[in-house]
Amino acid sequence: MRTHDAQMLVLSALADGPLHGYAINAAVEKLSGERLGPGSLYGALARLEAKELVEPLPGEGRQRPVRLTAKGRAALERELRSLAEVTERMFEAAVPDRIGYLDRLAGTAAARSYKQVMRDALAARPDHTALDLGCGPGTDLAALAEAVTPSGTVIGVDTDPEAVDRARERTADLPAVDVRLADAHALPLADASVDRARTDRVLQHVADPARVLAEARRVLRPGGRLVMGEPDWDSLAIDHPEPELSRAYTRHIADRIVRNGVIGRQLPRLAAGAGFTVPSVVPVTSVFRDVRAADRILGFQRNAERAAAAGYFSEEAARRFLDHLATGPFLAAVTLYVVVAEVPGPEPESGSEPGESEPEEPGSEPETERRDGAS
Repeated sequence: MRTHDAQMLVLSALADGPLHGYAINAAVEKLSGERLGPGSLYGALARLEAKELVEPLPGEGRQRPVRLTAKGRAALERELRSLAEVTERMFEAAVPDRIGYLDRLAGTAAARSYKQVMRDALAARPDHTALDLGCGPGTDLAALAEAVTPSGTVIGVDTDPEAVDRARERTADLPAVDVRLADAHALPLADASVDRARTDRVLQHVADPARVLAEARRVLRPGGRLVMGEPDWDSLAIDHPEPELSRAYTRHIADRIVRNGVIGRQLPRLAAGAGFTVPSVVPVTSVFRDVRAADRILGFQRNAERAAAAGYFSEEAARRFLDHLATGPFLAAVTLYVVVAEVPGPEPESGSEPGESEPEEPGSEPETERRDGAS
């Protein structure tokens, strides 16, 4: 049996004491989000009674209370232990290391999809200087180097020494790539020295997104472009028979786990405040049908436990939340926004100094398209 079986639901409903038929169904609704049909309810009761897992108490008709037998309680406890074991096998409990997590994320179909949207929007060209703000272990530096060619330059910055070391190792054979240990809030770069810049799921974590955007605006040349890909964790939707549990989980992620949990929707306003124009906002929604794949990004067990500890729901509710995810049909979705911000002014031609170029032809901005995928 599993929690979606009628017999298991009835046993669980009776765990706290005897109930009659209507009260059993009310408890089932609380557990699963919906009531059993009369045939399912009374059929389950009849089968459980035949197995000596429940027994009737004195009463009349459908108002007659039913309780668990000792055999029934033992069966329920075995089933709950089995569910707990399934949950433990299904979900990761430990927090992955940052580099491992970023590498894992980059390998997903969802990440490949939104990263392609970002590359298309960035439109880095030969001779460009491209800046990757929060480059991590160098996931995207090679693709940037290919776009700017050996005649251009790619600068990656990150505050994590281990990530910087890894990025340098991975790009050692790319002379155009320069990886620096630096803070995006105070970039070690001259004013108007960069043609293209990007942030990829970085601004959700920084202390002051507005300051980072101001720094990006400072180092970009007139006509320069910043492309940002950032999630809005309030958009995280997880199907569950008890929607309030999913909402509580999402609120905890947006409130407590991610420093700037709704940064995705804030990017156009923040970019405009930093002096950019914002020609394009593309929402990219990831849809997950496989719970294991989603867990590798969303960390269901550890974050449900944190949510319970923080009072977003009870420990028992956290168990119900995880049990359903582990055993029921699964669907989750979250939206990431790809936002294009530009510095006013004509973009210099490749290889020319600022102020020496003619304006671009109308219509030369990169086209962006709406695609599924992101995380």
